[in-house]
Amino acid sequence: MSVLTLRLAGPLQAWGASARFARRTTESAPTKSGVIGMLAAARGMDRSDDAALARLAQLRFGVRIDQPGTRIRDFQTAHHGDTGKSMPLPERYYLADAVFIAAVEGQDALLEELDAALHHPVHAPYLGRRSCPPAHPVQLSLHHGTGLDQALEAEPWQAAAWYRTQRRRDATVSLTVLREAHADEPGADLLRDQPLSFAAAHRQHALRTVVTTTVEVPNPSARITSASRPIPSHDPFAAVEEESA
Repeated sequence: MSVLTLRLAGPLQAWGASARFARRTTESAPTKSGVIGMLAAARGMDRSDDAALARLAQLRFGVRIDQPGTRIRDFQTAHHGDTGKSMPLPERYYLADAVFIAAVEGQDALLEELDAALHHPVHAPYLGRRSCPPAHPVQLSLHHGTGLDQALEAEPWQAAAWYRTQRRRDATVSLTVLREAHADEPGADLLRDQPLSFAAAHRQHALRTVVTTTVEVPNPSARITSASRPIPSHDPFAAVEEESA
């Protein structure tokens, strides 16, 4: 088994697991459906190819929140192309200045294909919506002979430098991980983002189980504080004692 890790960072991201009419929300972290869609687009997969999608959907998925970002709301106006009539006012939510490490676990051959596709994608990747391009190449590492949990813990902290300096007093940082639950693992939540079909006529998603954990990773921006420096050996009254003697 291997694990492919991705760095998902950009000015805006939007990872919706549900949408109602003109209101488009975003989850607080990338969804499996969104990341699988990115990988499928990189390979040039047709939206109606449910068999190819099923192969990708079997990958075990997890995400680490390195920089949570800020949720923002945007209103957009639109008019009908033929009549010019005003359309319903859309309300869209985004995550600004967020950084995530997403990971998929599966067979070596498939993940090597996906890694190669990300280096030379057929379609450009985007962070949930086409209006959200990544700030950096999304491919990060391909880990052979390791598991999803270990790969998410092994990756260095990917937060922006300005964000890391806010935690420079901490030698390590605790980061939230959202991953697919193991069989019969307690404390799992349900999220409807398991892709079944990307076809425009019948998009379908199923429920999957998600557990929330944390990992400790080193802080590359940590600085030595006075508490960690050795205390010099000095007695301020030694000179007084010698004088009186």
